Amino acid sequence: MITQPDHVPERLALLPASAADRFLTEQLLKAEQVHGGIDLAKVVEPLPEDDARWAVEPIRSLVEDAIFEFRDDRTRADAWLAPRLHATLRLTRREAADKRLWTHLALAVAPDYVAWRHLSEPTAARPERRIPAERFQGPADRQCFSRLWWAAELFRNGPDYEPVEVACGNQDLIHTVLRRDLIDHRPTAQALVRLVKSGKIATGREINGLSVAITAAGATLVYDVLAPDEPRDPGPLRNWIAEAETAPPVSRHVLPDGPDEDPVPEDSVALLVDHFTELFETAPIRGRKSEI
Repeated sequence: MITQPDHVPERLALLPASAADRFLTEQLLKAEQVHGGIDLAKVVEPLPEDDARWAVEPIRSLVEDAIFEFRDDRTRADAWLAPRLHATLRLTRREAADKRLWTHLALAVAPDYVAWRHLSEPTAARPERRIPAERFQGPADRQCFSRLWWAAELFRNGPDYEPVEVACGNQDLIHTVLRRDLIDHRPTAQALVRLVKSGKIATGREINGLSVAITAAGATLVYDVLAPDEPRDPGPLRNWIAEAETAPPVSRHVLPDGPDEDPVPEDSVALLVDHFTELFETAPIRGRKSEI
């Protein structure tokens, strides 16, 4: 297993795909050898020097703690790291949409975490262990760190990260649902979390079947009308980001607080929980026996 590069930058930067490709070597994807870091530092695009958010040390500290804490069950690290990464790396959605930021984090700052979390287990069909390249440089729902940050952003309920822990504790939920546009509707995201938390849906087949049914039904029902959300005030998010310079490190033992935004209207969540429960009862779920 690889360790961190000899040279880890002190600040995050932007790493374009064209510059990153030559560092995604076969040795790295097999977790056998990592680049030294110096040559990679020469091809990045710097971020503003006066913004405290780009300091690397708080993120390095987080991933090292995650590796130690979850050394016996790496999958569980997602639910722990997602809210803490989101609260540490305070971004606007526009900033978070920049893949170059996540590529730099994965390849220059914490390639050892990517390898630890995503190196495949050997199987009869694929005996060679390997890290999918998309975990370093890939779409938002697959890249190692962007998937966690966006899961925290889309599943948090105002400042409350508890729904994020539930969502990221179910790999099928974040794999299946994160890439669908419907969870950008906050009541829908919270209703899905409650169905998982209550045990009404649990397996990948159940989550995928319900997601398909929700998407199909939403084409005609329009969830914004069925279960309205409150308009979001951008002020609390701006203030939360501005406080990044003086914010203390996130606790390793209790959940941090997110932006002080209004929670999702409870009536809308409750309505969708009932609606999705009805959809789930009739949704075609592969492997589920039909009642006679």
